[in-house]
Amino acid sequence: MDRKKLALLGGAVVVAMATALAARSMFAGAATPQAVAVEAPQPTGPRVLVARRALPVGTIISADAVSFQPWPSELVQDAYFTEGDAPIDKLLGTVVRHPVTAGEPVTQGSLVKPGDRGFLAAALGPGMRAVTVDVSARTGVAGFVFPGDRVDIILTQSVSGEGQPLRATETIMRNVRVLATDQSTASTTEDGKTVVQTFRTATLEVTPRMAEKIAVAETIGTLSLSLRSIADSQGELDQALASGEIELPAGATPEQEERLLRAAATRPQDARGSFVTGGDVSRFQRSSMPRTESSGESPQSGAPAAAPVRAGPVVRVTRGQTATLVQVPK
Repeated sequence: MDRKKLALLGGAVVVAMATALAARSMFAGAATPQAVAVEAPQPTGPRVLVARRALPVGTIISADAVSFQPWPSELVQDAYFTEGDAPIDKLLGTVVRHPVTAGEPVTQGSLVKPGDRGFLAAALGPGMRAVTVDVSARTGVAGFVFPGDRVDIILTQSVSGEGQPLRATETIMRNVRVLATDQSTASTTEDGKTVVQTFRTATLEVTPRMAEKIAVAETIGTLSLSLRSIADSQGELDQALASGEIELPAGATPEQEERLLRAAATRPQDARGSFVTGGDVSRFQRSSMPRTESSGESPQSGAPAAAPVRAGPVVRVTRGQTATLVQVPK
């Protein structure tokens, strides 16, 4: 290789090294760029009433269902409820006529007030019916049942026959929503406290089949309301999911799952529940059906009736197709 090529190669190496050193010094002296957080602009318009959660048709508006939030001025419509013009207290007890999604403004046309035409029909869920039952201070939990609460329905009856009658009570329906007490669909508040008032009637939301059963039950005995805890519905929902009674479709969105679970948790149940007879309360009461005076048989099953109540225990002995009751000495 001649000297000319060697000189050119050496010059190229020197230039490359100088360029690398210059670039290194330039980047080393530059400060590390800092990330600047940019806050989203907050609406500066009036505060409008929006739904804090999904409000399906028939939802009774409560204080935790809606709230006022800032809204862009150019998007505010006349149908919106604005803070100052529409206090939340005056909207409590109204019923959702059209479904409202979470975060959506609540319009005047989506709510119906008590006393308006079609109010009770709007409060009913699809396929549900409204029935009214007579209650008293004793059977109505002393007035501590309010519209929107959920109750169990208890039937108390006395089955007559030969000898001592059978006194029994049983839970015939569970998780029933209270639509109104007397003619009121909202609770009364004074100084921020709910006023407890006794009522003579309670309007309940039930299925058509349950409405028929309630009509018959009122002719059999006395109906009482048993107030349910808020946590009971969630516990029964967890049991239904664990047992496979409720199945969520594959690929369902979180919104669809929430809608299905909410519908399942608020579904009334007319399956027979627990029961108690007089014998469970006192040893001097019957624990089985009395026999009829004419046939000496049970008025419902046609089977031989139980023997009169004795102080000692009684066992049933079956020989072939014949069943007898035998007194066991204490």
